Amino acid sequence: MKKRGFKINHEKLFRLYQEMGLKVRKRGARRRGVGIRLARIKASQINKVWSLDFMSDRLANGKKIRLLNIVDEFTRESLKMIVDTSLSGLRVVRELEELIKYRGYPRQIIS
Repeated sequence: MKKRGFKINHEKLFRLYQEMGLKVRKRGARRRGVGIRLARIKASQINKVWSLDFMSDRLANGKKIRLLNIVDEFTRESLKMIVDTSLSGLRVVRELEELIKYRGYPRQIIS
């Protein structure tokens, strides 16, 4: 009704729905994070905090691609960019392990 320009109270709208025998759509439950969240460590030196940035896009032919960008939070340097049609959890772990062999372990990885 808002799209058609009517200004109506949500309670009155609910009554109208009931009178017309319509079902009121229920909102989905708010998503909550899983597990315990640790405090973020401030990136005060190189290789202390890495962030994972997952992105997706479509090619001109409509095919979907996924991108994973691993960034050092202190220098804002892109440590690694992985582009593929799909990125599984195992692939992400394998790429992180390869990067850790080269750069060493960070204190924290955030996404």
